[in-house]
Amino acid sequence: MAATDERLRGPERETHRSDAEGEAEGEAGSPSARNAGRGRSAVRSLSRLWPYLRPVRARFFTAAGVAVVASCLGLVIPLVLKWMVDGPVADRDPGGVWLGGALLLVLGIAEAGLFGLRRWLVGRPLAAVEASMRTDLYRHLQRLPVSFHDRWSSGQLLSRATTDLMLLRMFLAFPLTFLVVNGVTVLAGFAILFAQQWTLGLVLLLPAVPLVVLCSVFETRYAVVARAVQDQTGDLTTVVEEGVLGVRIVKGFGRHRSQARAFRALTERVRSTELRKAGLLATIWALIMTLPELAIGTALVLGTVQVADGELSAGTLVAFLSTALTLRWPVESLGFLLAMSQDAATATDRFFEVMDEPTAEPQPATQEAAAQQASATRNGSAPSSGSAPSNGSAPSNGSAPRDGLRFAGVEFRYADAPPDAPPVLAGVDLHIRSGETMALVGATGSGKTTLTALVPRLHELTHGRITLDGRDITALPRDELRELVAVAFEEPTLFSATAGENVMMGAAEVTEADLLRALDVAQADFVHALPKGTDTQVGEQGLSLSGGQRQRLALARAVVGQPRFLILDDPLSALDVHTEALVEAALRQVLATTTALVVAHRPSTVLLADRVALLSEGRITAVGTHHQLLCDSAEYRSLMSGDEREEAR
Repeated sequence: MAATDERLRGPERETHRSDAEGEAEGEAGSPSARNAGRGRSAVRSLSRLWPYLRPVRARFFTAAGVAVVASCLGLVIPLVLKWMVDGPVADRDPGGVWLGGALLLVLGIAEAGLFGLRRWLVGRPLAAVEASMRTDLYRHLQRLPVSFHDRWSSGQLLSRATTDLMLLRMFLAFPLTFLVVNGVTVLAGFAILFAQQWTLGLVLLLPAVPLVVLCSVFETRYAVVARAVQDQTGDLTTVVEEGVLGVRIVKGFGRHRSQARAFRALTERVRSTELRKAGLLATIWALIMTLPELAIGTALVLGTVQVADGELSAGTLVAFLSTALTLRWPVESLGFLLAMSQDAATATDRFFEVMDEPTAEPQPATQEAAAQQASATRNGSAPSSGSAPSNGSAPSNGSAPRDGLRFAGVEFRYADAPPDAPPVLAGVDLHIRSGETMALVGATGSGKTTLTALVPRLHELTHGRITLDGRDITALPRDELRELVAVAFEEPTLFSATAGENVMMGAAEVTEADLLRALDVAQADFVHALPKGTDTQVGEQGLSLSGGQRQRLALARAVVGQPRFLILDDPLSALDVHTEALVEAALRQVLATTTALVVAHRPSTVLLADRVALLSEGRITAVGTHHQLLCDSAEYRSLMSGDEREEAR
């Protein structure tokens, strides 16, 4: 139990204090979270987005170019003002003043129009980039092994698929473009300033060195807090999701106040970290705004003195100050843009933390073995050595003998289990003959569910091999494996879809006749009494149905495709005695035509099987008929009678 709890906590549920930011609580326990801001390059992180930007690069770069032109138009306005002050205004020429005013109006309209065009150019492509990233993330999540989902909380994954990707789209639409635009604008602006009066230009350039140092320090500190906020938001999403899905438990046990307190505590942590984040941003923004303002004020005083001394024209001073004021936004926005860049870099890291997780795809050698098996099957010959059991049985191709389901020296341990912990399964040897139904019996925690999960490769075995009709499951393509093997779990999972759609998920091509047959086998005729029959929405997790009804729909889903192999993990535990008897009677017809492994806890379920295997401490300790094991095994008698004293004799 302790090992299971340790697995479920997982890296994304653990929190710790960062070495660099002791108060930034709630960071996820992944290595990248712990090292946020230490040795991480925001540029390197953001550069990983390029494959998604490449298809829309033409419009994206065009939009950036349009924004640069629009921003540089703003630098032309001070030059027009200089011409107006030194020309028409000094000469008292009203016609020239009207001409200058018209020119300023045209420049302003052109600038606004170009910025609007930039927004139009990037809107649709960046929405497509976000959709593409979300699609890839969802597809990758479906391919990741069950062990990954055991470790990661759903809230952390949801926050990556929603909040983080929305943040990235906003970054690509505005901050990324304006980091370039503002950089170009500042360079062009300073070129104009130095051309007008290089001594005053040097005064404005003095704050550059302290600004670079301040931004470097800010970037490091802000990265840690930004990561903490996003991870804590993921934890908060998990709490909300669990509270909604478990609302019946919360209400049933009157725990709404304690749940509210726990939620409030987590909210306070997020609020506290957000305030620290806002404090850092306020500090850097205040400094970034103060230093340039002091430089502009100094330049104004010096320029005024030079005008009074006749060393500088009034128009030049007006143009110089107008240009300096035009550069205020590009400089002052630096803190804001850096903050959004760090948020986006953190979101990118969180996105690729999931995308970098390896899927449990076959290795090249295994794929080659699969090809050899397929070739042997087409030729009607036995599989080559290394891809079939030593008994020489051939894969099933309609005429070759069927070997059934075989476990040979199967061992399994969870990847994150302590090195000295015993394996969950240790040297399991079991043969379920073709067409046979084997009941798997064992005490709680003996590894029954884990063993059944190895057959469809929901988990990957550590050692040994499992074969289906002589074919190693690791040599089978996953799609083919899961067409051969159907599963029904003790805890049925239904989706927010119709009752019929939930059942038809069990096979690729299902007819109406198949659906009705499966409902009949599972004694799920209650579906026809629902308001819209099989087209009735069952709600999230199927919570509009009773536990027994959900279990019968899950059983119907397992048998709808008439699979070659059937794995049932105590599928009748939630049924009443009368319904259980009806389901068992119908299920016997299905079991007669398939090879089945059935996890059983009750004698009535055991009696469905031809033979029984006893699993104890990760090993098969006895195999025989129900009556044989009752006579020969004290542990089996104890499990069937519920009398723990029987086993002690």
